[in-house]
Amino acid sequence: MVALNKWRTLKSEYFHKSPFGNIRKDSCELPNGIVIDDYYVNEYSDWVNAVVVTKENQIVLVEQYRHAGDDFFIEVPAGKREGNESDEEGLIREVREETGYISLRKPIFLGEFMVNPATQNNKVKTFLIVEAFKAYEQKLDDTEEIKVRLLDFDSFGNQIITNRINTQLFTANAYFMAKIFISENQLKNK
Repeated sequence: MVALNKWRTLKSEYFHKSPFGNIRKDSCELPNGIVIDDYYVNEYSDWVNAVVVTKENQIVLVEQYRHAGDDFFIEVPAGKREGNESDEEGLIREVREETGYISLRKPIFLGEFMVNPATQNNKVKTFLIVEAFKAYEQKLDDTEEIKVRLLDFDSFGNQIITNRINTQLFTANAYFMAKIFISENQLKNK
């Protein structure tokens, strides 16, 4: 079996830096000696997201405009940690701020994945929150306009597969991971 080798970074420079992310240009030497002088990497913070399921077996979703997609998307609540927050603390805060929902149960970690390792350096960490209930009003940032949507948890997957809702990959992945976890662990509320 042939071993794979990493690329070697010869030089890095930043094209752009902002609170939303950085764009870095690397000069890389491949294992075969070829040099790519302009390999662009998008540097972003790691994200956390959650499938939030109520005691009534509804999934708590957020609908918002996404400029790059030029449309409104229905998504699971998500965001990034602030300050010294743990992933769980950041997730709980994001869900509470975006939706007003909380749970007395601890979030269940479902997985951690690179977002797009070809061009991005960040990961998304996905959790499941069960037995959620609305306890607060939304507390949105000035740049956020979010509508909370409650849909039947069991039928949401069919809406994704048949393209009856406008969503994104992270929501679909999180939902199907949660659905498998719930069915395997019989955590679903009856």
